[in-house]
Amino acid sequence: MLWAALRLPQPEVVAVVDALAAWALRYTPRVARVDEALLLELGASQRLFGGAATLRERLAREAAEHGLQAPGWGRSALAALGRARAGRACALDALPLHALSAARVHLDTFEQLGCRSWGDVRRLPRDALARRFGPDLLDALAAAYGERAECFDWWRPPDAFDVELELPARVADAAMLLHAAQRLLRQLGDWLRARQCAVDGVALHGGDDVLELRCARPTRDVDHLQRLLAERLARFRLRAPVERLRLCAQPALAADAPATSLWRDAAQQRAELERALERVAARLGAQRVVCAQLRADHRPEAVQCWLPAPAPPGMQPPPPPPRLPQPAFLLDTPLRLAQRGEVPLYEGEVELLLGPQRVEAGWWDRDGEHTRHVARDYWIGRSARAGLLWLFQTRGADAAWFLHGIFA
Repeated sequence: MLWAALRLPQPEVVAVVDALAAWALRYTPRVARVDEALLLELGASQRLFGGAATLRERLAREAAEHGLQAPGWGRSALAALGRARAGRACALDALPLHALSAARVHLDTFEQLGCRSWGDVRRLPRDALARRFGPDLLDALAAAYGERAECFDWWRPPDAFDVELELPARVADAAMLLHAAQRLLRQLGDWLRARQCAVDGVALHGGDDVLELRCARPTRDVDHLQRLLAERLARFRLRAPVERLRLCAQPALAADAPATSLWRDAAQQRAELERALERVAARLGAQRVVCAQLRADHRPEAVQCWLPAPAPPGMQPPPPPPRLPQPAFLLDTPLRLAQRGEVPLYEGEVELLLGPQRVEAGWWDRDGEHTRHVARDYWIGRSARAGLLWLFQTRGADAAWFLHGIFA
């Protein structure tokens, strides 16, 4: 068994504890909060990190980067915690009594008895020690020396990510918030790794301003989110100076399975394209980078719509293919044609070649009190000057001819 104990700089701040615990989960799934420290059970992690020596060196280095003291080590959790409190690696018998939580309430009594270390207390008669100080002290000493099993409630990351950071000074320029936001994004990465999940977007709150990022699909790539945030902050204007930042993540979603192929497949290429489009949209604005989405609608002008790119998943399938060919070029608004008798005119008389194909749809599509219902008979016609045309005739008493498209 190998345990590490990390004393927390601000144990009363829940956000700090959660952030450090999420970071510690990259080493082991067994992380527990005990008093003012985090305890890590690393016995099963030694082989994954190249042995005990390499693991100790890496954990100590990253702990210092997070503002933590050097970890205490031991074959039991309480032994590691005692060495972390004492600030030195020594034999358990030499550890001071204040490094054992169960002995802290009896320090004055032990001082009168001449006991100043764990070894001094262990040399006292066990029966007399239990009668005077209760069983908790003996149980703690037995657990520290590996003579009794230790039980802990393992820490679990919260279901949602919501972390706030106080800035050292008021910031009026949004671009200057990036450095602080990067700290929050690193904590988000630890949370995603601990939860084994992904997010489809984050929201950065600064005072009354809210900056939202949306991704085409769930992601756990914090570097990609950081690039998107940098593009958005460069164009964002704050309403008022900001003193605190708050980063919130949407409910956790299932993460995509990691790629198992050495070659770039279609899914990887699509993911790379989506990320590139997201960066361009973050720089130019979402409404300036759009893509077409198919809709299940028989009306030619409603068979697709334009949405911010990349298009969200779940595109509707198109309607069945029409019986008549359709042109590549549609008019934004159908052009009403003059007619001679029943013959439509467009740069001369139009000869009807194929048709009709009836389209009657849109009764469900409302614009206020009006519906966009259409009832048309489509034809392919030919004009001596304009070539092949796509036109329709409305139905009813006021039937009229309209030009809707032109074949290339």
